[in-house]
This record gives sequence, C-alpha cells and structure tokens, in this order.
Amino acid sequence: MGDLNTDLAELRGNVASHVPAEIAEVLKADRERFVGVVAEAAAKPGSAMPDFTLPDATGARVSLGELVADGPAVLVFYRGAWCPYCNLALRTYQQEVLPELENLGARLVAVSPQLPDDSLSTKDLEFTVLSDVGNELGRALGITFRLDPATKPAFDTLIGDVEKLNGAAEWELPYPTVLVVDRERVIRFIDVHPDYTTRTDPADVLAAVKAL
Repeated sequence: MGDLNTDLAELRGNVASHVPAEIAEVLKADRERFVGVVAEAAAKPGSAMPDFTLPDATGARVSLGELVADGPAVLVFYRGAWCPYCNLALRTYQQEVLPELENLGARLVAVSPQLPDDSLSTKDLEFTVLSDVGNELGRALGITFRLDPATKPAFDTLIGDVEKLNGAAEWELPYPTVLVVDRERVIRFIDVHPDYTTRTDPADVLAAVKAL
C-alpha cells in the first residue's frame, strides 16, 4: 500500500515538468492562493447532510436516502475527470478504501460538478459517480470556490473549457473533500482540502467509518 500524498506530490512534480513554464507558474500561484485557507463556511461534523438526488454517470437518479439505506456513506467531492490529482485519488480509494468499506457495510460515492456524459471517463471505477451540476450540493455544504479568471487561459490550454465540461456558466469548483454520512443523514466526518494536490489519507477515511 503506497502513500497517497507522496504519490500526489510526485504527480505534482511531473505535471510541473511537462507543462510550459508560464502555465506551471500560473497553476502554482493559483494553488498557493488557497493554501492555508480554511473553508470556514464548510459544514461541520454533527450537522445534517443536505438532502439530494443527483444523476450518476448513466443519467440514473440517486438519492441520499438510497445511499444510506443500509449503512453509512463516504462521499468524495472532486473537481472533474480532467483533473489528474482527482483521478489518482479516486483510483487509490478504489484500491485501498472500497474493499474495506464493503466489509463494513458502507457505500463509496464520488461527486463532481462534471456533466454525467463527461464523467463517463471514470467508467472504470467500481463505485457510484454522481454529477452535482451547478455545484448546488457542494455550495450547500460550503465547499465550493470561484476560480481566478486569470487562471482560465492556463486551464483552457491544458484541459479545454472547464465551464463546458461542467455545464456551468460560473467557473466554480468544489474543494476536494471527503465526508462520512451516517444512516441518520448526519455528517460524522469532513475533511476539506483547499490545496487540490493533496487529499484525505485512505487510513483516515477508514478510521472515520470504523468510529461509527
């Protein structure tokens, strides 16, 4: 079992070495803008999880009630399938978290603002992927932010138009966040990462579920 944040740091170095210097500098400055920022508006443990019904990658509607009907749920908010850090984290959670959660009777669910048809690039994942188009759920949880317009050309150069991929007029994304919600729909654990190149450690996710 590797260390997720070590792997993410290695990826950060690889990304920096493979993109034009001026774009790498813009991305680095954008990331550092949020380092040390605590999402003060973010939901706290003990608060009620907002109710929701969201489409999965095939367009089928999935509700919060369904997710916690038989046990707790782990919700992983990520930026989109275009984000290499998100893909690394999701695949790590599949390898290291999903089998343990199944043994514990808990669900693993990924959520991003990406449109359902575009989230199909995550189709090799073995757990539910939901589309929070317009960031309504993320905003209700207080974990979204507006990107600096100055960074948009850099993103467009690397990955295409994020607004088009996410189907939103506003250039808004969620902070990478992991929540554990119990069967009573209460948030029991939340970990928000303003630096999108870091993520919640798999051991911390499992410890939060086992503590229920």
